[in-house]
Amino acid sequence: MDNVIGLEIIEVVEQAAIASARWMGKGEKDTADAVAVDAMRNRMNKIHMRGRIVIGEGERDDAPMLYIGEQVGICTQEDAADFCTIDELVEIDIAVDPCEGTNLVAYGQNGSMAVLAISEKGGLFAAPDFYMKKLAAPPAAKGKVDIRKSATENLKIIAECLDRSIAELVVVVMDRSRHGALIKEIRDVGARVHLIDDGDVSAALSCAFSGTNIHALMGIGAAPEGVISAAAMRALGGHFQGQLIYDPEIVQTGLIGESKESNLARLKEMGIDDPDRIYEAEELACGETVLFAACGITPGTLMKGARFFPGGVRTESLIISTQSKTARFVDTIHKLDDKHRALQLH
Repeated sequence: MDNVIGLEIIEVVEQAAIASARWMGKGEKDTADAVAVDAMRNRMNKIHMRGRIVIGEGERDDAPMLYIGEQVGICTQEDAADFCTIDELVEIDIAVDPCEGTNLVAYGQNGSMAVLAISEKGGLFAAPDFYMKKLAAPPAAKGKVDIRKSATENLKIIAECLDRSIAELVVVVMDRSRHGALIKEIRDVGARVHLIDDGDVSAALSCAFSGTNIHALMGIGAAPEGVISAAAMRALGGHFQGQLIYDPEIVQTGLIGESKESNLARLKEMGIDDPDRIYEAEELACGETVLFAACGITPGTLMKGARFFPGGVRTESLIISTQSKTARFVDTIHKLDDKHRALQLH
């Protein structure tokens, strides 16, 4: 992947964030998601690449979603031959979440962002739309904490690695009934819990940056977002592990199939022979080059949300690269055309 594509994916997440931010606080999460999808697709289809969505919104249906297996890039344009030789275009796998935290946008809450990760073909784990047990921790604790250990053991390790007391640690956990015992254990050992309603990619990322006052992410969340988090954490040198959760009784949401047996059969069809395997960040994002990009929709720990003003909008983005070994924060002013200006003034 050349550096041009790396620069262009910043614009992809920026356009998705701007589109979604127009619906902030309006109580319409599906619309906030749909406009982000459209904006992301439109910008990706201008990039000189042969992209394939490996993590998206599921199989294709009538909804305007970026679906798994969808082709994106300049290769999708009818006049693509006028711009390039299709066979010479670089093949890229892409994981997307155009509006990570749709409820956060709908209700004007902090922490939503547009995110994507890219790698060369085969460089990202094609996670099923299941759940995943996750553990994220700072770079200092990488390889020392382990998802197989108890929360108590891991918090003791993190405290030692960061030269802090356990009482100074903050652990992000999704506010779900399934996490009752986990939350109690974290509190009993003396650490503090930051409960979130949505958006655990941002929480995982924050573990890798000092000064965020977030020291770990624990618990069960969506598997596709786990791969996106792993891509970022691999590039940042942070710790991330994930284990697929295929038993509906554990998550009790009704969203991952009718039975444990049917889910195991699905995993086998996908070539996953060890459903209980613990995946490291380097396995979930195994490509030689991995790029991660995010843009704030609403204000968050790492980035401010999109801010509109007469004639324009200001965004803050983050791009992380294993190739350059950098994490760049990008502050951008976008001039809007008259149509968009009229929309944001009414």
